[in-house]
Amino acid sequence: MEKGIEIKLLELKDYIKVMENTKQALDLIYWDKMVMMPKKAVEGRSEVIAHLSEQLFNLQTSPKLKEFIDYFEANFEELDKVNKSMVETLKKEYEETKKIPVSRYKEFVILASKSEVAWEEAKEKNDFLIFKPYLEKIIEFQKEFIGYWGFKHHKYNTLLDKYEKGITVEVLDGVFGELRDALVGLLKKIKKSNLKIDSSVIKAYYPRELQKDLSLFSLDLIGFDMNAGRLDESVHPFTTNFSNKDVRLTTHYYEDELLSALFSTIHEGGHGIYEQGISDELNGTWLAQGASMGVHESQSRFYENIVGRSEEFLSFLFENKIKKSFVNLENLDFETFYKCVNKVEPSLIRTEADELTYSLHVIIRYEIEKAIFNGEVATSDLPRLWNEKYKEYLGIEPTNDSEGILQDMHWSDGSFGYFPSYALGNLYGAQFLNTMKKDIPNYKELLGNGDIKPITKWLKEKIHTHGAVYSPMELLLKVTGEKLNPKYFIDYLEEKYTKLYQV
Repeated sequence: MEKGIEIKLLELKDYIKVMENTKQALDLIYWDKMVMMPKKAVEGRSEVIAHLSEQLFNLQTSPKLKEFIDYFEANFEELDKVNKSMVETLKKEYEETKKIPVSRYKEFVILASKSEVAWEEAKEKNDFLIFKPYLEKIIEFQKEFIGYWGFKHHKYNTLLDKYEKGITVEVLDGVFGELRDALVGLLKKIKKSNLKIDSSVIKAYYPRELQKDLSLFSLDLIGFDMNAGRLDESVHPFTTNFSNKDVRLTTHYYEDELLSALFSTIHEGGHGIYEQGISDELNGTWLAQGASMGVHESQSRFYENIVGRSEEFLSFLFENKIKKSFVNLENLDFETFYKCVNKVEPSLIRTEADELTYSLHVIIRYEIEKAIFNGEVATSDLPRLWNEKYKEYLGIEPTNDSEGILQDMHWSDGSFGYFPSYALGNLYGAQFLNTMKKDIPNYKELLGNGDIKPITKWLKEKIHTHGAVYSPMELLLKVTGEKLNPKYFIDYLEEKYTKLYQV
């Protein structure tokens, strides 16, 4: 590489470091808002978030950054894979961000901050009408942004591409159609099973402090580094990171429910392990982040389900921690506990859904979001449409807004196009598992011994360390040798649940 290009790269990375520092400050303030901030501080905090967002916006759209992009595009073939990805990512974000007037972007950020608080209040009071005016404005902003960005074939494609590069309505309709048909078929088999699982045997009082201790124990088992992270509590569990050395997880404890916080924690731990595993060398490249939301979900759901709900890992956790922590489970046998954890039963809440029916919750949201941006449904009709789809796909219907249209926070900040990544994560994760089993044939034995380190090491080397250097499709091909194939997730479910339900 020519000396002049090397010097220019160092200049660009210094510039990116300022962007990263600004983003870290913004993320830290956002984390505080969701975890620690008193409610009355929302107005002032919204202004601070808007100010920093404007600074980041200006950095991402400055003439200086455009000069860097133009320079490296002219010398593109001289760059290695990491630097090529860096330039491509910066260019994509520059072009998307530059098209939005800064005044409109700032107004949207302020709205989103207030909208999140309105959503929390609406959910708490079980009243969609509190959130409705904010949601209407959020949707209008997204439609306005699509107008700036443009779209191909379908307006919703533009939003999908923000979270999963290369994914379109056309692709998802095919993949989700195959997945939906397989799920329906397997559910029919399970309904015919003579095995009926009574999960009421684990309904009891579970002290919050003991649940927190179990959560921390589980995070340590799967490999989350508490010296580079922490666990707190929020209304809706989430993960945020300021670097691979500072990753924040949240969960939510219910003292009448053991499994919710446990698996939320393991799920968020999967996100956190991904962030902690990103190579230090990617700092200052704008690539020190996950490859996509779908790949991120593949890791969180890999740890939550493929590891966390496996018979082998659960056996270790049950015998070595759970029975010793909760006196009401001392006399419960593991087989019963395992069945309770993996019970298949259509439910109203996505985050509480069983592993098998979970993707149907995602498909419902995907279809509603498509309808919104096709102009097929008014905001006031969303609760009705939501309830109708739950009745159609899962055979159950919400009785109130909190367990229906208000259960997720994603729409409050405009994260339309995000939901499909959850189901894609299931597909990616099973495809990664299929390859991992060839390299670690004794992985089930490792799970049974509570030794997750070799599995986490494999995931780090194959996936985590690369950050966002590769697109999701490139990464999938690099790790597994083939394109997206829903067959592996379908086969995984078939094997697990036909055995569990003896069908």
